[in-house]
Amino acid sequence: MMNEITKYHWGVEETVARLRALRVQSLENRQRQHKPPKLPSRKELQQIVDGLSSVLFPNRLGRPDLTEEGIDYFVGYTLDCVLHELFKQIRRELQFISGSEGVDNAAHQQAIEITRQFTAQLPAVRALIDSDIQAAYEGDPAARTPDEVLVCYPGIMAVIYHRLAHILYTHGAPLVARMIAELAHSATGIDIHPGAQIGESFFIDHGTGVVIGETAIIGQRVRLYQAVTLGAKRFQKDENGVLIKGNLRHPIVEDEVVIYAGATILGRVTIGKGSIIGGNVWLTHSVPPRSVITQQASERSE
Repeated sequence: MMNEITKYHWGVEETVARLRALRVQSLENRQRQHKPPKLPSRKELQQIVDGLSSVLFPNRLGRPDLTEEGIDYFVGYTLDCVLHELFKQIRRELQFISGSEGVDNAAHQQAIEITRQFTAQLPAVRALIDSDIQAAYEGDPAARTPDEVLVCYPGIMAVIYHRLAHILYTHGAPLVARMIAELAHSATGIDIHPGAQIGESFFIDHGTGVVIGETAIIGQRVRLYQAVTLGAKRFQKDENGVLIKGNLRHPIVEDEVVIYAGATILGRVTIGKGSIIGGNVWLTHSVPPRSVITQQASERSE
């Protein structure tokens, strides 16, 4: 069998050499040719989020054989293991940003502090997710129990990932946060930037194709349907033609708004409290509270 394989010439050595040259050139362009620091691992972050989900909901997303007496032990042991791994991923990000090649005490201490701050907010995250689950249960007549919502609804999965990622984003680990957001995006088709601010009782129904941008602000008791976009209308550039980062460019959605399937809302506009935005609406201006915007009305107002 080996002789049969080796008689073919695939050009492996030549390809490896060409890939090496391209890799070295890329590292030189990014000024990282000398021992480039490692990035956080997407695979390890998936395991971390799975562990955190089981810590938050041990009876539903944890082990099936847990007893009442053993839950706290399971939560404590799992959380300790997960946080140790999360710390290492955060430290990798900080070392990558600093470009350090060896031991970086500053990155080490900052990673410890970010992990501690993250841990302290987990009870608040659990309370927020409880409100999201209840909103989904009350908002969808097909939902038979809150437990069904937790284990079946892609919108809830995406929101769990977002609640965790948002803490990391705000406390100084934006790359790890973005990677967690992309894990949810890959699994659910729901793209929520970890910088987006989202209030309690948030429900994404169906969910595929939903996009929520970095600077979006969403209030309490908001419901979105599939293919809704809360995006940017335009991207500002500086005098050299380079995109300006960090400016406020996404919508503000106030409390108790419902946005139906396919609606696109662009720019730093405000959707007033209690408004209803109809399906397939294209909206680039603010609307007052209690507005009802249909596709025809939106087209007339543009």
